[in-house]
Amino acid sequence: MLVQLNRNNGARDFSATATDLPLNPAMLPASTGPSPVVAVLGPRGRVTGLAGHLPSGWSVRYADDLDDVSPDELLLFSGPAVRDVALARRLLPGRTQLVALVDDTAPAEAVAAVLTAGADACVRGGQPAILASHLVACRRRQLAGRWARLNEQGRV
Repeated sequence: MLVQLNRNNGARDFSATATDLPLNPAMLPASTGPSPVVAVLGPRGRVTGLAGHLPSGWSVRYADDLDDVSPDELLLFSGPAVRDVALARRLLPGRTQLVALVDDTAPAEAVAAVLTAGADACVRGGQPAILASHLVACRRRQLAGRWARLNEQGRV
């Protein structure tokens, strides 16, 4: 109801303050493009039940290395080294979301190091439901970033 009251139907389509931007991937029509893919690098055992907790249409695949990751995928590092995250951030486009999965007992310094190296999110432990929620949030940020940049196309 608040969206309807504040709706702006003027000539500000796709501006950062527009109220009709599709930021929730679950609300997007199925024809908006390919379904999200989570590419996993690292031990497979830590993310075994993840696919069952992701929204319908999402898929999980295991990548061999960074060359096997496409720009629009979400990259999940299972047990990453800081240098791996830094390398991925340097090589992959900025729109690629990097998520690091660290041990339950990882010290705060390890989490900070992974985030400083370029990870968009760091998750402790391997509970699939919690990990899936972080991946969905990263996908929303990925889509929100695309919609926010639409206004920067130099339209007159």
